[in-house]
Amino acid sequence: MPQTLFDKIWQSHVVVDRGDGYNLLYVDRHLMHDGSAAGFERLRARGLSLRRPERALATPDHYTSTAGRSLEDIEDPQHRRNVEAIRNNANATGVRVFYIDDERQGIAHVVSPEQGLTLPGLTLVCGDSHTATHGAVGALAFGIGSSEVTHVMATQCLWQRKPKAMRVSVDGVLPRGVSAKDVILAIIARIGAAGGVGQVIEYAGSAIRSLSIEGRLTVCNMSIEAGARAGMVAPDDTTYAYLQGRPMASAGAEWDQALAQWRRLPSDEGSRFDREVTLDASLIQPMVTWGTSPEDAVAIADRVPDPSTAADSAKRQAMVSSLEYMGLEPGTPMESIAVDRVFIGSCTNSRIEDLRAAAAIVKGRQARIQAWVVPGSGLVKRQAEAEGLHRIFLEAGFAWREPGCSMCVGMNGDTGLPGQRIASTSNRNFVGRQGRGVRTHLVSPTMAAAAAVTGRFTDVRRLLP
Repeated sequence: MPQTLFDKIWQSHVVVDRGDGYNLLYVDRHLMHDGSAAGFERLRARGLSLRRPERALATPDHYTSTAGRSLEDIEDPQHRRNVEAIRNNANATGVRVFYIDDERQGIAHVVSPEQGLTLPGLTLVCGDSHTATHGAVGALAFGIGSSEVTHVMATQCLWQRKPKAMRVSVDGVLPRGVSAKDVILAIIARIGAAGGVGQVIEYAGSAIRSLSIEGRLTVCNMSIEAGARAGMVAPDDTTYAYLQGRPMASAGAEWDQALAQWRRLPSDEGSRFDREVTLDASLIQPMVTWGTSPEDAVAIADRVPDPSTAADSAKRQAMVSSLEYMGLEPGTPMESIAVDRVFIGSCTNSRIEDLRAAAAIVKGRQARIQAWVVPGSGLVKRQAEAEGLHRIFLEAGFAWREPGCSMCVGMNGDTGLPGQRIASTSNRNFVGRQGRGVRTHLVSPTMAAAAAVTGRFTDVRRLLP
């Protein structure tokens, strides 16, 4: 029978089929960060050792300071201890760690693909919901809970109920000025924040295939915002070119053998999906969210929607509550909304391609509001500086920060002020995500840059060089 990409990876990793819908899966890669301390503590309490330390990679990201690269830059004592703990735990168990004094340190979901640790056909987990990012190279990657982290540490396996398979095809050519972030926001606006619940999404179609790996990483990253367990893109020549020569990827004869296996991974012709959704790429515009869910997204040329148009009373009330929190009136043109602050960063949009795109908009202009740029890793930061991108941002009045999750999650103190409206390239916009009372609007790097230099939401297509 024809199989999907998801089926092929899942079945090849089943250790035990319990017969009740649950399978024990073998885990190829385990990413750890500064929130993994509890897993190590439970492991020690039970007298267990780490099963396969060589299959793990640790890097602090949630609690690290983006103001500097030392422990002293971390103001909160508990956060400082969490960052120290990942180094100490990794060193004690033989796990490879990129600590804050290592240039390779950064956001786990940026570092792993960058190093070539994320590869097609693998299973990969992390105690972070945006682990779906790694599906961009054809891996099956998903976030796990704290107790599951301990289970993987001890056994290198994990009990999982097999999700259903969904395919979202985006066909056609994306208009100029429309990015991967706009694609995934358009998808979520179409299927809803619960549209992928209980499913693994395979992103397909000519528009998806035309994306770079960095663009595919952005799309897969926000699969969880559509409620999906994971997101995937079939590996192709773009994937192989990206991975070849990466520090932790195969080389020589092993590379050739791996490549032969990877070429068999894409979904077979005639394979069946439980649900199919199709979007026309030519109709996607630069997007911006207006509410407190990623599904609350419209094109920049549109207006804030009216709750009276909602399909039912529950949706209508949710829209009313969102608009009240966001301080917006129905019918307001999106381009008339003033912005207080801009954040360019996060595991969604902090790679070199994202920074290049934002810098192209910023070049020769000045920021009218406070704006931060936070690279996703030390290597991204180094490359951006080698290309002179940091000078473009600094000369325009942007802050150029150190790598970390930063304002995406705000665990390290990088938060906005109550009432501030932030144009953010991150992935979540729920109430208080970027600080108490902060109003978050999700946008692409170029849309964020446009907001920074105009002081409001602006159709970036008018600013393209």
